Amino acid sequence: MDIIHLLPDSVANQIAAGEVIQRPASCLKELVENSLDAGATRIQVIVRDAGRTLLQVIDDGIGMSEMDARLAFERHATSKIREAKDLFSLRTMGFRGEALASICAVSQVEMTTRRKEDETGTLLEIHGSDVVRQEPCSCPVGTNIKVSNLFFNVPVRRKFLKTDQTELRNLLNEFYHIVLVYPKVSFTFVHNDEILMELPAGSEKQRIESVFGNPKRNVFTSAFVDINTDTELVSIHGFVVKPENATKKAEQYFFVNGRYMRHPYFLKAVQTAYSGMLPNDYQPSFFIYFDIAPESIDVNIHPTKTEIKFADEQTIFQILMASVRESLGKFTLAPQIDFDTSGCIDIPTPQTRPVSQPKVTVDPSYNPFNERHSFVEQQRPVNHWESLYEGLKTTDSFTDKVQTDSQSDSVLHPEDVSSCPLWQYAGKYILLPTSRGLLLINQRRAHAAILYHQFLEQLNLTQGAMQQLLFPEVLALPPDEMVLVHDLLPDLRTIGFDIEQLSPDSFSIQGLPAQLVNQSAVLVLQDIIHNVRERGADTQREWREQIAATLADEGAIPYGKTLSEDEMRELVTKLVELPQYQRTAKGKTIVSLLSDEEINKRF
Repeated sequence: MDIIHLLPDSVANQIAAGEVIQRPASCLKELVENSLDAGATRIQVIVRDAGRTLLQVIDDGIGMSEMDARLAFERHATSKIREAKDLFSLRTMGFRGEALASICAVSQVEMTTRRKEDETGTLLEIHGSDVVRQEPCSCPVGTNIKVSNLFFNVPVRRKFLKTDQTELRNLLNEFYHIVLVYPKVSFTFVHNDEILMELPAGSEKQRIESVFGNPKRNVFTSAFVDINTDTELVSIHGFVVKPENATKKAEQYFFVNGRYMRHPYFLKAVQTAYSGMLPNDYQPSFFIYFDIAPESIDVNIHPTKTEIKFADEQTIFQILMASVRESLGKFTLAPQIDFDTSGCIDIPTPQTRPVSQPKVTVDPSYNPFNERHSFVEQQRPVNHWESLYEGLKTTDSFTDKVQTDSQSDSVLHPEDVSSCPLWQYAGKYILLPTSRGLLLINQRRAHAAILYHQFLEQLNLTQGAMQQLLFPEVLALPPDEMVLVHDLLPDLRTIGFDIEQLSPDSFSIQGLPAQLVNQSAVLVLQDIIHNVRERGADTQREWREQIAATLADEGAIPYGKTLSEDEMRELVTKLVELPQYQRTAKGKTIVSLLSDEEINKRF
């Protein structure tokens, strides 16, 4: 009996959809790229429930005929290429002919389309690869595709989608990848009947400002300088941030031939160009566009087409690094070396001093070949050799020292805190003598660890305390961060923030946690948003930990603050009660033991 058989088209399409359509953001990418390939100048994206219920893309492109409309949803049907060699001269966003077939295999699709030369358009409705109806209709020139109930026939895939706020952030990130490279096309993004972004056609810098700028803040693009390099191999242009404007949360975008890409090797080139200019943990923001001959790259190595292989990566690495360095140097942002020796300052050389020669005593009777001085004769058995290694049996051995350090949880006891004297050193450390030695406690980190556990407990028990602000503060955010705050809003209110949405791009803050009474509510919330985004916190447990850690850092006592003995004793007492008091939530050391032996060695 034969056991090999062909899969039905519907099953094959669902398998292909697993690679191409992973979430609503994947669907948006494919549909908008098709609109761009159709020559659209205006594209509108309408989303409901973060794409679960509806994802609609409307364009004013060339449209399709009745036959093309039906054929477009077949696997490997495309207008972009005709033969294999066309893969090496691609200028379009799509080319595989899998996107529409994959989308309709896992959703309910309705499409209307019309060409300029046709009097009527075509209406096509497909549910799970099955054509429900196809008929003439009245519609404007272009294409309008509605994707409803994504993964309705694949409940397992639908179950693994994240929260609506997380999926909406993914949709916006994918939207950014497209709009930043097509500034001549106007875009609109609508979610649940609310316009999140409206981007008019303009220049690249205007588009960047429209996406990341905020009218209530400084001009975003004023922190950037232009780069522009044209070679026979590649043309590079774009914008790189001035070193003094670098941040821990960087916007980093590479585009090649109108396509967003991820490229760690080229990222290293940019970071190398900034070498020595940025503080630790800071990253440069950049928007860099490559224009290269299509035959010099291969985009057909990953279903999402974001991983691209270059024929001569090493040369482009050098060109990119030199281009960024040149731009930074042109605007006197990088240190420059003046090789004009006429203006050099003579560096005085130290005056020569006589060097005393060591006195060497020589034994003229010594002869290494003489049996009396031979090495063999000196190799006599050593008695009681075990005594030479007795030191390894003591607790000073390396292994025991490591074990002692790892068991330092037992170094500090509550009775030591209540009975031993306490001192403060340099406004930074609390000194506590114990039976094992002198314990040094970083007072700010100790307080941060205590606050972290308090905030985390308040979030879990919904028992945060709030302090009203005398004057409300306004928090203005870009669309993707607005989405994130909506995700965090219940926990922010639980912990003590009195926050309400003021406009589509801002919140009004009228209260903050009682422990942060002297802090700026806007700056604290901006730090929370940055930490949650930077660490990729997607679950409630993860972002609660980030909220608690951020608030603890903000509320901890500053270095240099003088503490009384009672304040120090109360702080250390609370620290000892924590389940883990040696390190902060971020892994930084809080307590360190200086043993008696280490102290004695210094004398």
